[in-house]
Amino acid sequence: MFEYLDPDASGASNLPPSSRSTSQIRPERVRHMLYGSLAAIDRTIKILHALGYTDPNDWSDPIPVPPTSGIELGHPSEPQTWMAILTKTILIE
Repeated sequence: MFEYLDPDASGASNLPPSSRSTSQIRPERVRHMLYGSLAAIDRTIKILHALGYTDPNDWSDPIPVPPTSGIELGHPSEPQTWMAILTKTILIE
């Protein structure tokens, strides 16, 4: 269903020419947001890298989630919640 391929540096598709000519391929951006402790975010990014989905350097640096944002997870006694963001281009047929 999805081709998890990024365009090359020139912006051209990295699909073989025969694939491009037989179907209508369009790039679309998706945004992934991780919320949790620094350790949980770091581990999730490493798992996604091990699965070949994304490079760890493609993620934003973790930023703290303000407690009044309405997104704060957990109880006040738990560690600070952090957030990391990734924007990825996928190719859709």
